[in-house]
Amino acid sequence: MITIESALAPAAARQLGERMQELLTEFTDLALQAKQVHWHVTGPNFESIHLQMDRLVDDARVWADTVAERSVTLGVPVDGNAVTVADGSGLASMRLGYLSGPDAVAEITGRVRQVATDVRRAIAEIGELDPVSQDLVITIAEALDKHLWMLQAQLG
Repeated sequence: MITIESALAPAAARQLGERMQELLTEFTDLALQAKQVHWHVTGPNFESIHLQMDRLVDDARVWADTVAERSVTLGVPVDGNAVTVADGSGLASMRLGYLSGPDAVAEITGRVRQVATDVRRAIAEIGELDPVSQDLVITIAEALDKHLWMLQAQLG
């Protein structure tokens, strides 16, 4: 078995890996839920919301990959299996079926807000362990804030 070691103390790397795993799980779930909205949005604003969900999906997938690779770089394996995401995410499941534009935006806005809140909480915890990883997560928080702003602006 190959061992990857970083300059972090093993205990700090494990703690950081646990937090990064939580973020990986949430980002993966957010990408899946935004894709669910993408497929099922209806109404006058269909096209703009449909395309907006693609941008959110793309970003969430990049965030998941970024935190996973950072964790692995520090010697802590990650688990991106579907069952792990389903069991580990704190996000409510997206309701099934077609959604009007306003309902779709409201549904995904709540989830983006929850992820943004969790990421902000993680920033402080991660910063105590590794400022490099903290910087990475701060960059993700900035992008989440922009998505949240753009979604909320549609709610009126």
